[in-house]
Amino acid sequence: MMASWSLRILALLILSYLALPLIVIIGASLTTTSFLTFPPRGLTFDWYEVVLTNSAYLSAFATSAWLALWATVIAVLLAVPAALAIARYEFPGRAFLSSLLLSSLVLPHLVLGAALLQFGSMIGLTRNFTALLVGHVVIVTPYVLRTVLPLLSADQKTLEDASCDLGASGLATFRYVTLPQIRPGLLSGSLFAFITSFINVELSIFNTTSEINTIPVLLFTYVEYSIDPTIAAVSAATIVAAVIAVVVIDLVVGLDFFSDRGGR
Repeated sequence: MMASWSLRILALLILSYLALPLIVIIGASLTTTSFLTFPPRGLTFDWYEVVLTNSAYLSAFATSAWLALWATVIAVLLAVPAALAIARYEFPGRAFLSSLLLSSLVLPHLVLGAALLQFGSMIGLTRNFTALLVGHVVIVTPYVLRTVLPLLSADQKTLEDASCDLGASGLATFRYVTLPQIRPGLLSGSLFAFITSFINVELSIFNTTSEINTIPVLLFTYVEYSIDPTIAAVSAATIVAAVIAVVVIDLVVGLDFFSDRGGR
């Protein structure tokens, strides 16, 4: 009994430690001073009003969200067929293909960004939304692949074969047999992919412009010249949006769905 309570207290302390920076950011965004401070001196939402009335911030938020959404969708469309090919078929270069698709997980994003900028300059694909999208697809696809691939087990292959033997088409087999099995990995991988794309700075900074800018890059360049509670307000808004997304997923799908289905 004592060991159980000790473990709970330890877990609570760890969670509190991890949540402390978020509390500091939210608190600093509410201060009435023109500089970052915690605890806040007074309480005001003026800094949020500054963000919501600034077209540069709103445009950057929209660009980041749209970019992350499209990068995630394309990553799913690429990763799922790749995972099926790697898990279901034997062919020359299979291991190399798997390593290649996962390589961006270990390569620094600064290196990838510089390489994509050099390659893009050769074909005229730089400093635009498409160039940003290509880079983000490269870095987020492995997250979907890595979460889907382990769920394509040998037992599932037997179910797929049985479905085909009973007369189901390949599309029907994927929809009713394969997709329900990989759905937990698909959802969690997509969530990781969206977040990774939304917060990326290192790769995005190579292809952003004054007209096409993401919110992380905008904040990165802003703090070079000024540090005020606007930064905290933007960060706090991002945190709140992430919390809302998690709550929506929990209400629609259920967070226990990932662990229950993923562990089978």
